[in-house]
Amino acid sequence: MQKGKVIVGISGGVDSSVAAYLLKEEGYEVEGLFMRNWDSSINQDILGNPNLNHPICPQEEDYNDAKAVCDALNIPLHRVDFIKEYWDFVFTYFLEELKKGRTPNPDIFCNKYIKFDAFSKAAEKLGATYIATGHYAKIENGLLMRAKDTNKDQTYFLSQVSKEQLKNVLFPLGNFDKTEVRKLAKQQNLITAEKKDSTGICFIGERNFKQFLKNYLPNQKGRIINIETNEDLGEHIGLMYYTIGQRRGLDIGGTKERLFAVGKDLKKNILYVAEGEENSYLLSDSCIVDEINWNGEERPKECMAKFRYRDQDHPVKLTYQEDGKLLVSYQNGKAITPGQACVFYLNERCLGGGIIQEVRKNGKKLWYLL
Repeated sequence: MQKGKVIVGISGGVDSSVAAYLLKEEGYEVEGLFMRNWDSSINQDILGNPNLNHPICPQEEDYNDAKAVCDALNIPLHRVDFIKEYWDFVFTYFLEELKKGRTPNPDIFCNKYIKFDAFSKAAEKLGATYIATGHYAKIENGLLMRAKDTNKDQTYFLSQVSKEQLKNVLFPLGNFDKTEVRKLAKQQNLITAEKKDSTGICFIGERNFKQFLKNYLPNQKGRIINIETNEDLGEHIGLMYYTIGQRRGLDIGGTKERLFAVGKDLKKNILYVAEGEENSYLLSDSCIVDEINWNGEERPKECMAKFRYRDQDHPVKLTYQEDGKLLVSYQNGKAITPGQACVFYLNERCLGGGIIQEVRKNGKKLWYLL
């Protein structure tokens, strides 16, 4: 007896392929849905695009792989375009944050507005009881939990997805390691078994980032200043290309220790740098977090937090402000960056998260961070 109809987001990668296989094995009525969210010609994606002269674009290659997987699993594959939705709700946000000199994470808002909103509505029209994706995460008793594979866990990127959006979602890979997923794909002779994981900007793919942004934002060069000595060290190529804590790509030599980007002045178009990984300008002890999404009812005063995807867990204290924002306090936070997500955890449970608006030390906003 079938458990219900589930529409799986089939991307043409190994994770979604195995997710579809597992759900079919469990007795669900499975159908695939391939999302097309980016059109290089419509979106003037010319500079920095390595695929312009290819006979077939990577997105069509992914669709062909998705179709081959669905044929092998004997399930239907639908196709839908969310090009406008992606531009309006993900890419526009990405550009606006870069204009402010901040470091946005488009994958988080892609999940919120595309994969678990526009996709969910399209699946509903197809008669879905559930939707499923190849994310490494779990849902237990309606709550978002970390995946078994801690190296691949993607709850950080799901932190803006609401509890309501997760109500009828299945994450088949939550209890699998990546190696197990590839092994299953090989056993089923799926074409994606050894396909490399996608990289680059969500649904856009690999680009020469500096060239790619020139399609949409003016390149405004400015000065690089040593924040400790006020020495002018050279010219930067545009504040949007740098993130706090960055050391590669500064193209400055002649210092005893490596230089790190520690701050930005948007009005004066200055990139501030300092020597050494342990310089005090990279450290802070609190931040203000806005755009908060909670995946449950609990509002802890203390928990753990991640300030970027590959970050370790940091113990934090939460102060709930009248304006709805959170003051997140911690010890010796390093390279905490405005625009990035701050995601909260209690043990294996992802509570939700928000966007870092302001970084502080000793109760004062750091003047050199936007």
